[in-house]
Amino acid sequence: MAGRIKAEDVALVKERSSIEDVVREHVTLRPAGPGSMKGLCPFHDEKSPSFNVRPAVGAWHCFGCGEGGDVISFVQKVEHLTFSEAIERLAQKIGLELHYEEGGKPSGGESLGRRSRLIEAHRVAQEFYHHALLNAPEARAGRDFLRERGFDSEAAKKFGVGFAPRGGEELSRHLRSKGFTDEEVTLGGLSGRGSRGLYDRFRGRLVWPIRDITGDTVGFGARRLFEDDRIAAKYLNTSETPIYKKSTVLYGLDAAKKSIAGDRKAVIVEGYTDVMACHLAGIEGAVATCGTSFGVDHIKLLRRIMRDEADLAPARVVFTFDGDAAGQKAAMRAFGEDQRWASQSFVAVADGGMDPCELRIAKGDDAVRHLIDDAVPMFEFAVRTTIARFDLTTAEGRVQGMRAAAPIVNSIRDSSMRPEYIRTVAGWIGVEVEQVQAEVSRAQRIAARDAKEAAESPAGREGRDGRPGQHERSREAASRPDADTVPEPSIEEARAALPTPDLRDPIVFAERQLLQTLLQYPDSFHADDVDKVSADAFTAPAHRAVFDGVRGAGGPQRGLSVQAWADRVTQAAPLAVHGLVAELAVASLPTRFDKATGLPERRYIDALLTRVQEVSLTRRIADAMSAMRRMATDPHTDPALARRLSGELQELQRELATLRDQAS
Repeated sequence: MAGRIKAEDVALVKERSSIEDVVREHVTLRPAGPGSMKGLCPFHDEKSPSFNVRPAVGAWHCFGCGEGGDVISFVQKVEHLTFSEAIERLAQKIGLELHYEEGGKPSGGESLGRRSRLIEAHRVAQEFYHHALLNAPEARAGRDFLRERGFDSEAAKKFGVGFAPRGGEELSRHLRSKGFTDEEVTLGGLSGRGSRGLYDRFRGRLVWPIRDITGDTVGFGARRLFEDDRIAAKYLNTSETPIYKKSTVLYGLDAAKKSIAGDRKAVIVEGYTDVMACHLAGIEGAVATCGTSFGVDHIKLLRRIMRDEADLAPARVVFTFDGDAAGQKAAMRAFGEDQRWASQSFVAVADGGMDPCELRIAKGDDAVRHLIDDAVPMFEFAVRTTIARFDLTTAEGRVQGMRAAAPIVNSIRDSSMRPEYIRTVAGWIGVEVEQVQAEVSRAQRIAARDAKEAAESPAGREGRDGRPGQHERSREAASRPDADTVPEPSIEEARAALPTPDLRDPIVFAERQLLQTLLQYPDSFHADDVDKVSADAFTAPAHRAVFDGVRGAGGPQRGLSVQAWADRVTQAAPLAVHGLVAELAVASLPTRFDKATGLPERRYIDALLTRVQEVSLTRRIADAMSAMRRMATDPHTDPALARRLSGELQELQRELATLRDQAS
């Protein structure tokens, strides 16, 4: 049960937490008189800043919506936390250990609040995925995907890109081993519950960490890599969770916010690789949505950061869209929300319809920068895209073009600019200004009538807040599924994640015999036999997974039936090798048995143990000697590091010599 945080600790958190620093993670502030700062309120939509902060007092107040308070109440409201969770989050930031009355515990368990626990689980998952991308043999498809798009290992590290193993249980097991509960990993959207227990939501996909504005990982986006992936959708995203709301998160914003705030310029791209390409090309204000269309909440979020205020010089928002029909549709949808900005909106479309990632591959970083610099005004793009569908060399085409462009002109938020735009559009189409004026007036009457009908019957239409209507949301959900649609992995899918051991290799064959003996004759082993062998001593990944199950089951135990022992190993082993465990438990051993006991001879078991350990030690010695050779040719080698490695090498060689002496 959560305990009450001691009052003196609450006071310390308030005293040591800088309200200015905390607010700046969400709002771009500027001076507003002695000892005061202001910005756009994060709790309501406004075009002139009325949100004020007084750092010396430790207080904030919005004169627009009336909300106000101290640093704790700000964190509570902006991150949707309880009082205790907000204090725990602030305490974690400043490194303060909290104390609870009557021996209580934090609101989320042993050491952190629920949100902090979920954030920590995602941090661990991101590290796990990234390590798998760099090291797992099956992740080669992911490494190739990145390499083909111009991203090396440094780029993958910079953006935290990873790979979700195909087995279906690896991440869930890893998180459990780190102390996370089943409830935490399922609540966070990292795992699902199936008939056999937990399974990974993302499998066999390249994954990008989705971070909130403060830099905490709150979800993942995953791209399909393999043709036999049961989920046909190219991209999957984390489902909505207590820490992840896709309508309020932008991929790359944690890295882009400084540039956006400083330059008052944001670049909206369509995909994760486009964000990577832009940032690497020097366009550091690039962000992308995560499995949803760019919407009202995204606009509010960016406006606060870039100080999109009516009384300042206009900020600049650049949208990049593919040149295909879907890209044009997205551009028109963005134009529909253009009135929500005080800034100037632009559109950038590369020749041939290439996205920024493709453009960087084809023409380099300079081409990406020029694409953004040469963006055309949103209004111009919207009108030209619309009238391009018609043959303007004919009278019929010009009339159709006028009628299609008129609603766009009518929607311009600054009515004083409308006459000038009407003249411009008339020139593009090749008609008289009066003709376009008449069509715009007609469009205005139709818009007023439609608005009245929409107010009376909003079902299936876009609401007044500009959010997609029910039918559009349904189509979007179908095209961009969330990870909660991913079914439990089948046994066949899990097996496909691990290569079949090559029994033609004598080392692999020896590993198999050792595992067979462990499963079929556990009483033949001494208590410390299993402890002598490390999991990485097995060269075949499937054999390594079975041995993990042996250790996870507690090692061979006296008095346990062979069937009960095999069941324990099966339960402790990954799903991918359940079938292999059953096979090893019944396959015949190629050796003689003691006639008195009916067990394999001890010298046979010792030989297998020695062989597996010998291979592991030999491999580690070879790695150490290779490192020593590289150090010998490197003039910048740290002498202390070289001595330590030399000592480790000598110790490994002694271990190998002792092992061989014992076996002889």
